[in-house]
Amino acid sequence: MATYLKSLSDFSHLEVASAENFKFGIVVAQWNVAITGALYDGAYQLLLDKKVSPDNIKTIQVPGSFELISGADILLNDTSLDAVICLGCVIQGETRHFDFICDAVANGIANVSIKYNKPVIFGVLTTDNQQQAEERAGGIHGNKGEEAAITAIQMAHIRATLTK
Repeated sequence: MATYLKSLSDFSHLEVASAENFKFGIVVAQWNVAITGALYDGAYQLLLDKKVSPDNIKTIQVPGSFELISGADILLNDTSLDAVICLGCVIQGETRHFDFICDAVANGIANVSIKYNKPVIFGVLTTDNQQQAEERAGGIHGNKGEEAAITAIQMAHIRATLTK
């Protein structure tokens, strides 16, 4: 697999602008907390590195990835937010539960974004096993939380430019 040998979180080819004038929400699942905590740390630190004030980052925790949908909806009741980052981790098990949750979360997050006409970022790992999750939460493949934060910044800039 080509991705096995590289970090997926290499942004050296991108010019990511400062986000100091934006406000972000982060909703993070408590389930698989070792993974989601690392995703959160990556996203939060990247926002700080891009000059977002801690006062402009609103965070809530929800029980699991399915609840990211309503968490994003709750956060977007704050109309001052420019984007919401959803962070979760669903690991394949022995039943079809994985398929139902992954499908519902992806569709639900998209629907919340459409409902509010604001970026709602899908930072949810959907992996076959714990090792794959660890590799994408600060391991060999980078940190999907950082990727989600960069996506949120880029989308906030696009929305701000087009809605002036």
